[in-house]
Amino acid sequence: MNRWARALLATLLILPLAVVLTAGPAAAAALTRITGFGANPTNLNMYLYVPDKVAAKPALLVLVHYCSGSASAIFNGNGHDYATAADRYGYLVVVPEATRDGHCFDVSTKAGLTRDGGSDSTGIMAMVAWTRQHYAVDPGRIVVSGFSSGAMMTNVLAAEYPDVFSAASAFSGVPAGCFATTDGSLWNSQCAGGNVLKSAQQWADQAHAMYPGYAGGYPRMQLWHGNQDTTLAYPNYGEEIKQWTALRGLSQTPSATDHPQSSWTRNRYGGTGTQAPVEGITIAGTGHTLPQAGMLAYAISFLGLDGGSTPGGGSPVRSVAAGRCLDVPGQSSTQGTRTQLWDCHGGANQTWTATAAGELTVYSGATLRCLDAEGGGTSPGTAAIIWACHGGANQKWQVGADGTITAPQSGLCLEAAATANGAAVRLGTCTHATNQQWTH
Repeated sequence: MNRWARALLATLLILPLAVVLTAGPAAAAALTRITGFGANPTNLNMYLYVPDKVAAKPALLVLVHYCSGSASAIFNGNGHDYATAADRYGYLVVVPEATRDGHCFDVSTKAGLTRDGGSDSTGIMAMVAWTRQHYAVDPGRIVVSGFSSGAMMTNVLAAEYPDVFSAASAFSGVPAGCFATTDGSLWNSQCAGGNVLKSAQQWADQAHAMYPGYAGGYPRMQLWHGNQDTTLAYPNYGEEIKQWTALRGLSQTPSATDHPQSSWTRNRYGGTGTQAPVEGITIAGTGHTLPQAGMLAYAISFLGLDGGSTPGGGSPVRSVAAGRCLDVPGQSSTQGTRTQLWDCHGGANQTWTATAAGELTVYSGATLRCLDAEGGGTSPGTAAIIWACHGGANQKWQVGADGTITAPQSGLCLEAAATANGAAVRLGTCTHATNQQWTH
């Protein structure tokens, strides 16, 4: 699998083995406590894992524990596959730890359900900011995953900070906002019991209210749930699917359904690849006991933790068939300019950046432009143009394992019409031929 294809996922208690730091990067290959990391209104603890060999531009995983848990318990327990994968792929892991009675995260109060509202999510984002200040984190691969209470927080973080997180993987959670309370309690029995049912648009509106005025895209979301779960009842899974398909502008009808294991039913929405915009996995005959053996490997791939850095920071996008680069003619920044192939020269008009919102941008500042399906077209032959970035569905792109670049809105693939200089770049029915494969 090439680098471009990789661009675009309960109460075992173990005493923490931690060293308290007040400044500077954490020591390698140890789960290390960081203090003085920034705004921390609810007195969370921050732990950081830095593998012995850190990637040049590492991804960052925020791993959020369950009620009664701790940073050490999740990192050394049922989340340990994330730790061993960090050693393999060189990414960083931030592990927040709740310190209130019960060690649950606040996904209930108004402060907790508001961007920068002054509760747990505020402290977690300070941890992310601290890590980005001290390490060369790839901004296009900041992801979050959690279990139970941590899964609920995963949904909340993805809703409140969609401009930071590129993907999320939640094991046994509820929709963002479902656990809201007005009496100061952090427990909502109606939601826990699966009795809070809304339309897809209502769930999307609830997420939008957590970051008012935001008009950009939302992270890829992977959702796992046992169909015998009675702690956070299984109907919550269906409500999560409603919320995230609506936030991504997708149909609730799956694009693909399969069974990676005999008891698993996996539905993918808006795409059929490893990093579909929304993916849901139901585990038959299973209660509130996720994740189980083998599941985190799927989450790692979905989250993009098993690959190199995205083309964030700017990279050429090269056609496999032609050996030429995706190019904006004449270095134009005029909206509507149709893209083409041209000999690779490393100019600004061939330097593309993948964003956390699923966009491919060229240039910067006042002339920043997004790769765009002309006129919102969804038919084969639609031209790939540049346009001012607006977060619309026709500016979203998804990279497949073989280097194909798919427009989730239409299911069509970005392709080169020919191989010569000046060849048009357009959307076409996906054949996975080399004229639809791209590298960086």
